[in-house]
Amino acid sequence: MKKNGLHRDLIIAVSALPLAICLLVSAAEADTTVGAQSLQRIAEHLAAADDDLLLQPSAGDQTPPAQTDDLLLRPTPTQSDDLLLQLAPAQSDDLLVQPSAKDDLLLTPAPDVVSPSVAPAIGAPIPTETPPDAAGTTSAGSTSGAAAEHEKLFAENRFPAATTCATCHPKQYEEWSASQHAYAQLSPIFLTMQAAINAKTSGTNGDFCVRCHSPVGMNLEESVYVSNFDRHPTSREGVTCITCHRIDRNYGKISGRLAIVEGDLYEPVFGPKGDEELNRVLDEPETYRVSTDRSAPGRAIHTEVERFFPLVTPGFCGTCHDVTLVNGFRLEEAFAEYHQSPASQAGVTCQDCHMGKEQGVASGYEEGPAAVVGGEPTRTRKLASHFFAGPDHSILHPGLFPLNVKAQSFKTMREWMTFDDAAGWGTDAFENAAPRDYPFPEAWRSIDDRYDGRKIVEAQKKRLAKADERRLEVLRNGLALDEIRITSAAPGDLSFSATVRNITDGHSVPTGFDAERLMFLDVTVTNADGAVVYRSGDRDPNGDLRDTHSAYVHAGELPLDEDLFNLQSKFLVRLLRGGEREQVLPINTSQGVLPFVRPEALPTTIYGRPRTARKHKQTIDPLGQRTAEYAVPAEALTGSGPYAISMKLKAQMVPVNLILAIQDIGFDYGMSPRQVADAVVDGTLTIAERETVVTLGGQNRAEVQ
Repeated sequence: MKKNGLHRDLIIAVSALPLAICLLVSAAEADTTVGAQSLQRIAEHLAAADDDLLLQPSAGDQTPPAQTDDLLLRPTPTQSDDLLLQLAPAQSDDLLVQPSAKDDLLLTPAPDVVSPSVAPAIGAPIPTETPPDAAGTTSAGSTSGAAAEHEKLFAENRFPAATTCATCHPKQYEEWSASQHAYAQLSPIFLTMQAAINAKTSGTNGDFCVRCHSPVGMNLEESVYVSNFDRHPTSREGVTCITCHRIDRNYGKISGRLAIVEGDLYEPVFGPKGDEELNRVLDEPETYRVSTDRSAPGRAIHTEVERFFPLVTPGFCGTCHDVTLVNGFRLEEAFAEYHQSPASQAGVTCQDCHMGKEQGVASGYEEGPAAVVGGEPTRTRKLASHFFAGPDHSILHPGLFPLNVKAQSFKTMREWMTFDDAAGWGTDAFENAAPRDYPFPEAWRSIDDRYDGRKIVEAQKKRLAKADERRLEVLRNGLALDEIRITSAAPGDLSFSATVRNITDGHSVPTGFDAERLMFLDVTVTNADGAVVYRSGDRDPNGDLRDTHSAYVHAGELPLDEDLFNLQSKFLVRLLRGGEREQVLPINTSQGVLPFVRPEALPTTIYGRPRTARKHKQTIDPLGQRTAEYAVPAEALTGSGPYAISMKLKAQMVPVNLILAIQDIGFDYGMSPRQVADAVVDGTLTIAERETVVTLGGQNRAEVQ
């Protein structure tokens, strides 16, 4: 709008016209003429109208924005429901940076000019000051911000946090706090993916994804787009204690809309055994020093444990682990697969394999006290593991995950993000060499704080290493790789195969979100000089396999890996004029200009799925197997060899092309797409490995590992 000229004059005249008309009409009704005083008032109003009504209030205007009449004057809310909301903190650099000089198709972060040292390998740029917390206050670099968060954590009377439960259930908390359930809402990949799906479906997907990942948050009616920095502490805990132990109804397969029974710590909880042992503890207040009276001294304790048998049945897991979209699309089918499996027929439950002594196999249960109250253990009983290992792994700063009572009470999440683990803060080597004027952020200026932070971080890394061991355990109890079989070793002809077997009888492998789980064979053949003559299962510069979703394959810069063995399922969508094509996300954007998630016009039971999209499963059925076959091109063979064949069965939680598909939304914690992708690839595990040596026309030697 022009500041001076015709447009502005018209606005002034129009805005003054109603008052002028009113004054003239009033004068006519009074049978008088407009006097000098009335004309003066009109002139004053015209002069006052010199401020454009569609502009922002001037600095001297004391009228609060909420009290103004013009709706365009009101500021945008801080926590906007904009579908393209950036999930990173406001002070971080633009995540959508330009590609690097290496022409890497994944975006790389811009240099952080304010970082006092090398930026953490995983985390946001180090800010110059501590940003406001959820309450709008700052911690000024001290532990006061963390104390406020900690106090809020324990003061909740609607949804008690897991850190509250940890007081009397330390073993369960230790297991759960490094689990997939605890990571469910903290995952920056999940948070960005569900926001990206909402953006691609005009918001009609709503809270469908996040209501399983953060049941407490959805019970609190939090925005589905808000950063984890600003969520309620219990909401950030994902599938937390009360998600299972404050459920009093058997909901069945409803894709995760759970009504959690509200109440403070004193309110009843729900478990498989009832309250016989609790009543014994309550009857011995001198031993356990507990109190069920909110106004009396003593250790707070819940007043009742109601028996809720569905908690130990597979159907309870099916509430969130069988996901069917509102249009009938079957996204995840872990429970449906189990329901038809040999394990189900034999009476083996989900809990038997995933809450027992060993992850992924029915191995019996530990025994011990369910609680340790004031240092006094309760009676020995069957104990279920709460680790829930799976393919995912943390890509967060170690100060944030695993969940840690001490870490949360010591610093806020934003303050932990500024702790430069990679630079060695809190180690003698760094501290002795750091100059006196080293520009530490306010929260970490104290050398004692840095040393204390280092102790916490090192303890967290040990817990993460243990979590990787349990993750590898569950994967190795799901898949096995047989020995390499040489099918031809004639001069100028080398071909071989290997069989991958699903050794569990409970469900397919992979299962659950199988369209984003990579379980593939990485195969290398080298000649006598050590030169590689054949590759399959290798990566492009982004970290993707050379499949149809590789940006480099799509651009024609690398060849398609036609021998790739990968158990990742694929999403297929139907095109408007017929045919199908693969997509990274199951959002059929080819159907119209407004891609809403709509119920199907015809019953999906007729087709078993919506007609616009489907999933092409590549998984292996329970106790099933699949054989991968390879042939080295004759022109790559140089002489009789010997040729060394290496084959590795690997597992990766998500493909890098998923990062590319959702990166426009931005990632929480100020992480760049490059950081996220590198961390995903770094977490790839080798489930099994086989090697053999072949001499063309001679004897073969297999080495089994």
